Amino acid sequence: MVVSTLAVRGLTRRFGALVVLDDVRFQLDAGQVAVVVGPNGSGKTTLLRCVVGADRPDEGEVLLDGRRCDETDPRVRAAVAAALDDIDFFPDLSVVEHLELLAYAHGGTADPVEEVLTELGLEPARDQLPATLSSGQRRRLALASCFVRPRRLLVLDEPEQRLDVRGRAWLAQRLLREKAAGTAVLMASHDTELIDAVADRRIEIGG
Repeated sequence: MVVSTLAVRGLTRRFGALVVLDDVRFQLDAGQVAVVVGPNGSGKTTLLRCVVGADRPDEGEVLLDGRRCDETDPRVRAAVAAALDDIDFFPDLSVVEHLELLAYAHGGTADPVEEVLTELGLEPARDQLPATLSSGQRRRLALASCFVRPRRLLVLDEPEQRLDVRGRAWLAQRLLREKAAGTAVLMASHDTELIDAVADRRIEIGG
């Protein structure tokens, strides 16, 4: 039996009397891109946070390769790369040192670092500390942190934010490469051109 890379079953999340996610269900296989769509405030970010374990649902479960997904599990940490809005950086490490450490910490090598720095336009900032970066540079560093490490599931919250036209074109091509490499991608996005270019399916919530 083939097991999906990611399976979300009956996911429900409440904040007091407010039901943000109500019985969300979907599966995502290797080499597929699923895009979560819905109006602002519909729970897209909450769904992604539940998937990566940064938030806990009130009901339902998230399975990675058929096993319950727990962010403290080394198996999960090795497989899931995520760029959400609240990503933390190592404050005392430069951009390049940050990326090299992430690559090594997840069992990879530093080989992808230079390529990713160039692709994301971070080469001029390679020796800067995260606190000195602009908001756009910090967003690109969050994306770079995913692409320098091994991964089988990539979770991105509106990755097109603060990218210019050239950057968005690069992102579309990069996500197509992820698909070709067999990475499963779950992301939230408002960019219709990006969605049309990469999505295998749409997950509508809050409609």
